[in-house]
Amino acid sequence: MNAKVAGLSVVAVVAAAASLLVGGTWLAPHTVFGALLHPRLSNDVTTIVWRLRLPRVCIAAVVGGVLAVAGALLQGMLRNPLVDPYLTGVSAGAAAAIAIAIVIGVAAPALPAIGFVAGLATALLVAALARRGTSIDANRLILAGVSLSALFSAVIVLVLVRAQSSGYASAIVAWLAGSMAGRGWHDLALALPYIVLGLVLAAICAAPLDALRVGDMRARTVGVDVDRAQWTILAASALLAAASVTLAGVVGFIGLIVPHIGRRAVGSDARALLPACFLIGAAICTLADAVCRSIVAPAELPIGVLLAFVGVPAFLYLYLHDERMT
Repeated sequence: MNAKVAGLSVVAVVAAAASLLVGGTWLAPHTVFGALLHPRLSNDVTTIVWRLRLPRVCIAAVVGGVLAVAGALLQGMLRNPLVDPYLTGVSAGAAAAIAIAIVIGVAAPALPAIGFVAGLATALLVAALARRGTSIDANRLILAGVSLSALFSAVIVLVLVRAQSSGYASAIVAWLAGSMAGRGWHDLALALPYIVLGLVLAAICAAPLDALRVGDMRARTVGVDVDRAQWTILAASALLAAASVTLAGVVGFIGLIVPHIGRRAVGSDARALLPACFLIGAAICTLADAVCRSIVAPAELPIGVLLAFVGVPAFLYLYLHDERMT
């Protein structure tokens, strides 16, 4: 294993451990880790750790990791450092569908499934609009993604206007702002098959992704099936982004910023970059969620809001100091 990737694994584990210590109830570190080692004990500490904190930490790590991998895949395929996973319209389509579902009274347990299906359907529509022959045109993909995202954003605004009189506006805004609150092992189990499939496809795409970074023509000269690689990358990124939306709502900037940090840390080789991005994204998202739970306690700050305040300055710094982005 790449030594830097191994180091990032340690960072991710430390971030997860630190996040476990944060919550509405103060628990000493030794009691938390004691509960981790003895999950069958019947006491309040074990219940808090295994039913509340640990699933939330795992979900935050998964959401951050898969968004970062999806961002790295799309930035490499499209050779555009300003691309993020939501360019495929996944978040906007899922958010619009969930907003409509909330207003018409769909039960809360069904919302993640609705968001996942709508997100994937939107990604498929964007891919169809971007298709040129058997391949995907990068410019068309970006234009289609931006256009459909704008359309769905308008739909969300209309739904919010309608929801003000019915009292559902706060629930819609909470979803749009992003949060892991209320999520548990059941939610993670439902999303896990799609996450695993997306990560497997991403691993398969590692070698073709390195070739695509230097251009489609050169990739073809070294034997890469460009059309198949593009569709596989798009499928992987759509699955990962849709799964993250179902788990935490709309969480921005992770997929945009982390690939730049990953390239600085381990270079551009996708075989090292993709796992590095997963680990960095997991660490950032778990720490951000811990801050969200503690900064305005006992209330909770939406993670999307925190990441926007931190992510915009970070991205501007990277943009101004990284020649590869200009």
